[in-house]
Amino acid sequence: MTFGDIIREHRRSFPDGIALVDGDVRLTWPQLDERTNRLAGALTDAGVGPGDRILWLGQNSFRIWELLGAAAKIGAMVCPGYWRWAAPEMAFAVEDFDPKVVVWQDEEIGDTVAKARAELGSDHRALWLRHDSAGADSYESFLASGSPEDPVADIDPDAALLVIYTAAISGRQSGSMLSHRNLLAMGASAAWMGDIGTETSFLGAGPMFHIGNYQFWGVPAFVHGGKNVVVRRVVAEELLPLLAGEKCTHAYLMPPTIAQLVALNREAGHDLSHLRASVAAQLWEGTVPTDHSRFTRNGGGMGRGYGQTEVTGFAVTGAYGDAGTGNAGRPGPFTAVRILDGTGQECAVGEAGEICVRGDLVHLGYWNRPEINEERFRFGWWHTTDLGRREPDGTISFLGTTTRMLKSAAENIFPAEVENCIESHPAVKEAAVIGVPNERWAQDVKAVVVLQPGVEPVTAADVIEHCRARIASYKKPKTVEFVEALPRTKDYAKDYAVLDERFGGGGYPGGDQLGAGR
Repeated sequence: MTFGDIIREHRRSFPDGIALVDGDVRLTWPQLDERTNRLAGALTDAGVGPGDRILWLGQNSFRIWELLGAAAKIGAMVCPGYWRWAAPEMAFAVEDFDPKVVVWQDEEIGDTVAKARAELGSDHRALWLRHDSAGADSYESFLASGSPEDPVADIDPDAALLVIYTAAISGRQSGSMLSHRNLLAMGASAAWMGDIGTETSFLGAGPMFHIGNYQFWGVPAFVHGGKNVVVRRVVAEELLPLLAGEKCTHAYLMPPTIAQLVALNREAGHDLSHLRASVAAQLWEGTVPTDHSRFTRNGGGMGRGYGQTEVTGFAVTGAYGDAGTGNAGRPGPFTAVRILDGTGQECAVGEAGEICVRGDLVHLGYWNRPEINEERFRFGWWHTTDLGRREPDGTISFLGTTTRMLKSAAENIFPAEVENCIESHPAVKEAAVIGVPNERWAQDVKAVVVLQPGVEPVTAADVIEHCRARIASYKKPKTVEFVEALPRTKDYAKDYAVLDERFGGGGYPGGDQLGAGR
């Protein structure tokens, strides 16, 4: 089975079922099947075929689902890019991913797209389609030009379909390639965990450049013939009537948004009785029923597990078996996990080592990164770069990262990327980035900077603005400290432990936190 086969089958099994809702758009499964056929035909006519790439530069839209369906039918792959990318990051993604088609949005990010295209120059010859317009070069005009006939093709279930750019471990972001098999295995296992079915109505308020929105619960609902309700971005005042009107059973919402919804509904009085509180249930203050699925039963009111984009979401959860002692839980039926040492040997129970994974949830590797892929797939296992421990009862504990990572709300930030950006400032000699605890957002980014000798004075605002123009805004430092020199370890690496102690760093993901991982 492929992602395209799911749409074909649902057309027949659920002829009246609603597949997608986005504003005034309501698509039944037969309508979605026809539109993805037309889009697949138009893409084929434009020269897009197996292994070719389509890049989305815009906010959430039902059209991302359509692009996935169309690409699935012709063997292509789709990357929903970060709409919050700065222009240089956007230009890098276009050069790196080398798409044949770019679908872009003018509203809110049109200026950034224009700057990125200017940086690219005339050498890049992708077909650019604007999705929020009705002109000749629009997405809708392009789709309408395609044939409604099904492009019958033999597509490999192990071909890449969805590509998600992950945080920059090595100083530049990399596109994690997820196959049809990855997505369908994740959809099946997550649906079992969360009691997802045809009756599910999922509000996809999370960003579609993030794996979380697909796993909880976009793809499971899609696979089981449920309804996906798409919102362009999170505005609590707009989400509240939508949750009620579409009788949403599940939603991808962050704690600050939940708090806003609860406050707003004290006056609005919308009926949210269909909605289940599966994450941060206490924040709903009893206004919606608590979810009692396998996903939450061993998590103390919060989904419990460990995962990352590269394993299609959670590889380990509390849904399997009893609660146990490990803070992450156990692997599911599509996944094998080992705790390995540096030689590829399995660590003894109770001994810390690297969490390594293989199975149907492990991605195909990073697009255009053969050296990194060879290193990360050594010994026949995907190496997560995260530390873990197998407990005596068989559960797994996530202990932290082997590469330092910061967490701001749902976003992962790797210091190497931010440090590279800061150090590109002509007045900066070197920089180190730490995470400072933030009660609401988990962590704030703090930069510790050493200036070049004899330069003109540079302020914290100068450093922050330098980053704002070059990387996504959520990655930029909130505060900057200037020092004469960075502390060093014995091997002359930056001593982040000393920096944490000196400047109040801490709150890194891991330890006994639930939902650990990236």
